[in-house]
Amino acid sequence: MRTRSRPAPRASSRITNMSRATRWAGQAAAAAILGVLAGCASAPRSGPPTRNPDDAAGAAVRPERSAPSGPTVTRPAARWVGVEWSELPGWSGEWLRDWFPAFRRGCSRPAPAWQGVCAAALLDGVADLDAAAARQWLQQRLQPFRVESLDGNADGMVTGYYEPLLEASRVRRPGYEVPIYAPPVGSRTTWTRREIDTLPPAQTGLGGREIAWLRDRLDALVLQIQGSGRLAITEADGSRRVVRVAFAAHNNQPYQSVGRWLIDRGELTLARASWPGIKDWARRNPQRVDEMMWSNPRVVFFREEALPDPSVGPRGAAGVPLTPGRSIAVDPRSVPYGTPVWLDTTEPLSNNPLRRLVVAQDTGTAIVGAVRADYFWGWGDAAEASAGRMKQRLRMWVLWPLDDSPF
Repeated sequence: MRTRSRPAPRASSRITNMSRATRWAGQAAAAAILGVLAGCASAPRSGPPTRNPDDAAGAAVRPERSAPSGPTVTRPAARWVGVEWSELPGWSGEWLRDWFPAFRRGCSRPAPAWQGVCAAALLDGVADLDAAAARQWLQQRLQPFRVESLDGNADGMVTGYYEPLLEASRVRRPGYEVPIYAPPVGSRTTWTRREIDTLPPAQTGLGGREIAWLRDRLDALVLQIQGSGRLAITEADGSRRVVRVAFAAHNNQPYQSVGRWLIDRGELTLARASWPGIKDWARRNPQRVDEMMWSNPRVVFFREEALPDPSVGPRGAAGVPLTPGRSIAVDPRSVPYGTPVWLDTTEPLSNNPLRRLVVAQDTGTAIVGAVRADYFWGWGDAAEASAGRMKQRLRMWVLWPLDDSPF
């Protein structure tokens, strides 16, 4: 998957038709209003996490505290500091044509603050603007804010996730003996992963709720961590088709990272605690796979969905399909759904700069904090390779409509 920005002519770093003094004055007024509202603002819209990304290392990053550049806006888990466009590293070289479709999908259900910008974005021709004109279009309508923790730390971490494609069977047969379940009927399930694997009452309670059978327990764990996936499924009559399974519920147990479990026991180093490293450990220690799996008591249940268009990603917590390379999961207490976010990080395999505009369209149990994102890579082998190794330092900026308070 291409993730590096294409070169493009440099665009103005100023916002047309608005002087710097006027812009800061307007944003300062918004910040003053926000200081009153922050204590009584309603909680962000909640939705089921589409996966529980295995933040195996929980890697710390070097703290970096930034001096405020402009008006400061306080959200429940972050502060936003107004900046000039010139602060966004790589902005002048961004190629935005494949970003607009992701943003326009979110405009199908815009938050009140975004109604004006979305109405303009949905007009014919906007998505066909060249790179310089697209940047100018955004600069005329949006104000960048640097995202920091409440104590001013501008450094954070980005991980990656993807949609697995797994071989499956509709019926249990040799080689396909690991079930994935629809939610049980009529009860609030609290059985742990170990109890589901070993206790007859739990197995009886889930009997008949099998959607399909997988080859490997680690495949099932990956599917549950990512929260959705595609099954190349062999039906009972021998026919094959590809379906999607999406998050439906979980067993009301806490999520625990199996990567962290391995690190804490000295089985893997911090550097090796990627998903490929975890799978390699499991291959070398088959007698301890149960122990590793049961360290994470949470089990995710799924619902099956048709897959009429294989080019469309799963729906995120914001309720819109995710776009590979242009959608991220965030902590909605830091960044509201639907917000454009500028990322400054590196690619996991090449360590080349990864600087691009994305949209906050998802969340997840492990995605907590101000400067924290999970980058959606898409599906397929390349997406799996990048997502499984992504654990990079991150800085990020949000873009917010000029004519609206950031709340």
